[in-house]
Amino acid sequence: MQQLLNIIHEDADLLVLNKPADLVCHPTKGDEYSSLISRVRLYLGPDFTCHLVNRLDRETTGVTFVAKNSSTAGELGKLWEFRAVEKEYLAIVHGTVRDDSAIIELALGKDETSIISVKDCVRSDGTSAKTEYSVLKRFTRSVEGFEGPQPFTLLRVLPKTGRKHQIRIHLAAIGHPIVGEKLYGGDEDLYLALAQKRLSDEQRRRLILPNQALHASAIRLTWRGEKREFKADPDSFFTSFVEDAGQAQ
Repeated sequence: MQQLLNIIHEDADLLVLNKPADLVCHPTKGDEYSSLISRVRLYLGPDFTCHLVNRLDRETTGVTFVAKNSSTAGELGKLWEFRAVEKEYLAIVHGTVRDDSAIIELALGKDETSIISVKDCVRSDGTSAKTEYSVLKRFTRSVEGFEGPQPFTLLRVLPKTGRKHQIRIHLAAIGHPIVGEKLYGGDEDLYLALAQKRLSDEQRRRLILPNQALHASAIRLTWRGEKREFKADPDSFFTSFVEDAGQAQ
């Protein structure tokens, strides 16, 4: 059972995991292994009432908190509610990001022009959202199906608010969508094709990576009087894309 979970930390009240790509957090119509929380229940057994404290999108990897009881879930939930948690992400985006660091402040809300119900967008009457980023590496690399070396940027991202799809929308809005992005990369059919299990080889080549290159790399918080940091390494598809790159810029 242990191999179903990549455990970063475990104690009597808390389980911290490195969520893999292509795994939803909550149960679907699939089998008992098809969601993160279902795997946690298999691992912990019937004596625990486990609660997901934070959630990541299906393709996003990284640090995920699971409380082993309702009391711990309530404690941690308040820290998230009052923004007493620092979340750090890594993202590989298309293009060469010009500024070494910047803050994106663009309000977000439902995309009423999209046929995809879960899609949000930048809109002036939306909810305020703020994302800070800094450049870790600018690089080029050859990609199958593309002519000549293509530019990419590895970013460290610190979301200051926690809106749905915030990082993905904000980076796309400044012209640098995440590599592997299917919903906010400019072609909604990529998302529909994935959902309908009809992604073509040509579409996969356009996406470059099998999953979006967004990784929740660290969570920092003060819990029960102690400063804590939990970190996780990205999946191999993410790290190899950067490590196998050509020249840095």
